[in-house]
Amino acid sequence: MKSDDQKRFSKIILAVDGSEHSMVATRYLTNLPISPSCKICVLTVLDTPHTPRRQLLLAALEQACDILREKHTDIEYGLLHGHPAASLVDFANDYRPDLIVMGAKGLRATLGILLGGVAQQVAEYAHWPVLVIRPLSPPPHRILIALDGSEYSQALLDYCCIFPLSPNDEFHLVHVIPPLPQYDAQETPRIWQMGTEVFQTLPIDYKDNTDEINEKYKTEGNEILEQGVRFLASSKHRIETALLQGDASTEILNYSQNNSIDIIAVGSRGLSEVKGWLLGSVSRKLVHYSPCSVLIVKRKDSDKFENA
Repeated sequence: MKSDDQKRFSKIILAVDGSEHSMVATRYLTNLPISPSCKICVLTVLDTPHTPRRQLLLAALEQACDILREKHTDIEYGLLHGHPAASLVDFANDYRPDLIVMGAKGLRATLGILLGGVAQQVAEYAHWPVLVIRPLSPPPHRILIALDGSEYSQALLDYCCIFPLSPNDEFHLVHVIPPLPQYDAQETPRIWQMGTEVFQTLPIDYKDNTDEINEKYKTEGNEILEQGVRFLASSKHRIETALLQGDASTEILNYSQNNSIDIIAVGSRGLSEVKGWLLGSVSRKLVHYSPCSVLIVKRKDSDKFENA
């Protein structure tokens, strides 16, 4: 683990548009236990040269900065021009923040900048961790960490070790194993689809012993959860684990609702070299459908969050 000084956030971007959801994001950031030396950059985006909208956005910037100054002193702000998601992502790539915070959706009847679609685009295209905020209950918070044993979920664990949390916040580590379809040697395909999720089905040497295969999945899943518990043990936060089975996004959403989860944290491969390949479908569904806040963490090319 890194020292407390090494683990502190140094730069955060807050995207605002004056909507109710962006104000929720602003107040969440105000209460986040970050270092006083952390710099917060408040941004809004003007997508048209319409003068009245410009004044509304400048007012939204001023309002957000006033709220943040209640507890933070190192505040900077700016008005970007262009497509909202593209402008925010381009700025973030130069700014290199530890976190991008934004409301889940805005109100088209007001300014209409950070609508849900834009928040999802930023989560998909940004190379930096993105926290999409929906209304939160007061702390302590329950953070669900979705693990799949990949390098992306390891990057997520690394990041959770440095994410500023209140002492009484708790982690819920969740792993979802795939469902087992009824096997028919003549009819079972090599791939299997449930909704928009596509799974590779059973190994070639699978016969008809579904119990054995299911036990293997459970053993592997429990090992992933145990590794996560060991990795986060030094955080001193309470840790719960759950091994679920079924469609990953559906099971995570159901668990979140049944256990009053405040933030779902998930790793993602992010945007590939090929334009249009977005987040994994699980991450995309969670950002779109989750009733609670969602933290998307990409694997870093740099080592900033590695070896935490």
